[in-house]
Amino acid sequence: MGVELTMLAYSAALLFVLVFIQVLVGVRSQGLIPLANSRDELPPPSVFQARVKRVVDNHREGLTIMAPLILIAAITQSTNATTALGAQLFFYSRVVHAGLYLVGAPLVRPLVWGVGVTGTIMVFAALMGWA
Repeated sequence: MGVELTMLAYSAALLFVLVFIQVLVGVRSQGLIPLANSRDELPPPSVFQARVKRVVDNHREGLTIMAPLILIAAITQSTNATTALGAQLFFYSRVVHAGLYLVGAPLVRPLVWGVGVTGTIMVFAALMGWA
C-alpha cells in the first residue's frame, strides 16, 4: 500500500477515534440512557461536547474531499511525490488540528487547518496534471 492510501487509512482511523471521543463526552455530559433514546429532548450540549462535535464534523468534511482524490490517484496509478506529500500534510495537520480544536487553542488552529487544505490542493493539482 502506498503512502497516499496509508495516510487515508490513518485519516479514517483518526475519524474513528474522534467519534469515539464524541461518544464518551456525550455520555458523560448527557448520560447513557438519554443518548440511547430518541434524543428528541436533550438539553443543549456542554461547551466541550459541542466542540468535540465540531471537530468531528470538520474532519469528516475534510475527509470527504480528500478520500476520493486519494482513491482516484491510487486507481489511476497517478501517485507521485506531490500526492504523497499532500496526503501526509493532510493527515498530520488533521491530527494537530484535532488536538488544538479539543483544547480550544485559538488563532493557530486555522493555520494548521490551512496546511491540511494545502495538502488536499496538492493532490488535486497533481491529478489535474498541474503539479
